[in-house]
Amino acid sequence: MITINDIAKEAGVSIGTIDRVIHNRGGVSKKTEAKVNAIIKKHDFKINVIASSLASNKKFEIATLIPEFDSKNTFWKSPMMGISKAKEDIEKFGVKVNSYTFNQFEVSSYVSQFKKIIASKPDAVIFTPLFGTETQLLAEALDNKKIPYIFLNVNLDGFDNMSFIGQDSYMSGVLAGKLMHLSINDDASIAIMQTRINVDNNHAIYNRISGFDDYFTDNNISINRTKVTIFNLDDTDELKEKLHDMFNANPTIKGIFVPSSRVFSFANCIDNSKIKDLALIGFDGTEQNIKCLEDGRVSFLISQKPFKEGYESIKLMVDYLIEKKRPVSKIYSPIEILTKENVKFSMELK
Repeated sequence: MITINDIAKEAGVSIGTIDRVIHNRGGVSKKTEAKVNAIIKKHDFKINVIASSLASNKKFEIATLIPEFDSKNTFWKSPMMGISKAKEDIEKFGVKVNSYTFNQFEVSSYVSQFKKIIASKPDAVIFTPLFGTETQLLAEALDNKKIPYIFLNVNLDGFDNMSFIGQDSYMSGVLAGKLMHLSINDDASIAIMQTRINVDNNHAIYNRISGFDDYFTDNNISINRTKVTIFNLDDTDELKEKLHDMFNANPTIKGIFVPSSRVFSFANCIDNSKIKDLALIGFDGTEQNIKCLEDGRVSFLISQKPFKEGYESIKLMVDYLIEKKRPVSKIYSPIEILTKENVKFSMELK
C-alpha cells in the first residue's frame, strides 16, 4: 500500500504539497505538480485511498479474531503474521487493528472473545467462524449494529459477511481423496482421523471429510473407509497405543487421512516398519508437517496461502472503509499439493 509519506518522499516534497496537488489548491509550481501527478499516476490503484485519507479525519478500528497458535498447533501463526504486516502498513491511513485470539478447541473461548470485540465497538470485524452454531448468534449482533465483517479461512453460507477469503475446504477434501486413491490399492482400507468433538460444528474439517468421502462415492470407488476418533493428540504414548490397536483391528489400512494440520502427530507415532507402506495425507505447510514430508513419513500435504489470506483480509476491509469499495463475495486461495520433491520451492511457507 502506498501512503502519502511514500508519495512525498518519492517526489522530494512535503506532505502539504501532495495535499495541495491532489485537491487542486494551487501554490505549487507546474514542474512539481507534474512530477507529483506522474508518481500518483504510477500508483493510481491507490489514489482514492490517498485522497480520502487526506480529506477525512475519520479514524477506523478493525478487530480481528482467529485461533491462537502454540508449538503443537502452528498453522495460525501465518495468518497472524499477515495481519501484523498489514497492520503496520495501514496505520499510516489512520486505521487501527486490534487482534484477538481464541482457543480453537473451546467454544466458550470463541464466544467470550467475540463478546469483547462487540463491546469495543469496532468499525469492522475480520474473523474465523470456526463454530457454526455459535457464529449464527454472534453474527446477528454485527448485523444489528451494521458492522461489516469478513470471514477468514473458514466459509459459512447464509450470513451477511461482505466476503470470504480462504481455501475451498470441500474441494480440498475432494483432491485429498483423489491423491489417496492414486496412492493405494483398491483392496486396501483408509482411516479417516476425526480429532474434533462435534466435528459437524467445525465447518472446515467437516467439509474436508465430506469432500474426501464424496470423491469415492461419486466415482463409484468401493475402497473401505473407516472413521477413527482420537481427540488427544498431545499424549504421544496414548496415541501410539490407539494407532497400534487400530492397525491390529484392521490390518488392511494402507491410507490415513488427517483433515487438519496435525498429520505430523500421527506420522511421528507410527513405527518405521509400518509407515513405509502407508499413504499419509494431511493439510498445511507447518514446520512439523514439512519435516515429516521431507523425511518421507507424510505422502502429501494440501496447502494454501495463510500469510496472504491474513494480509489481504485487512487490505480488503481498509479499501471498503476508506473507499467504500466492496470486495467480491468469495476470494479463494490456491489448493496446492506439497510433496517431498517440490516443498522447498513453495513460495510461502512461514
